[in-house]
Amino acid sequence: QVQLVESGGGLVQPGGSLRLSCAASTSIFSTYTMGWYRQAPGKQRELVAVITSGGNTDVADSVKGRFAISRDNAKNTVYLQMSSLKPEDTAVYTCNARKYDTILFRMRDWWGQGTQVTVSS
Repeated sequence: QVQLVESGGGLVQPGGSLRLSCAASTSIFSTYTMGWYRQAPGKQRELVAVITSGGNTDVADSVKGRFAISRDNAKNTVYLQMSSLKPEDTAVYTCNARKYDTILFRMRDWWGQGTQVTVSS
């Protein structure tokens, strides 16, 4: 089992920045693909950014050039740096850990509890 704890959410004005953190309780954090998802009221959850165990990253088109994902394997932590925030970025942001289970022969996902990000003047 992996426990994920997010932090760093809050209220920010349009154009501002926030950095979200997600700390994972696993000794093999470096082997997980980590991602950030978000869900706004009345909308489906969407993938915002992902970083593989090898450090390859990808971000959604809606946040490209504004958001960046990174990881610190020594601290078992993944980050989401958000800049030039817009009101439409308002959502609950949730951390995800994913790994292929070699016993169950399928991908497994673990989720954090989520952190609220509100972009408003």
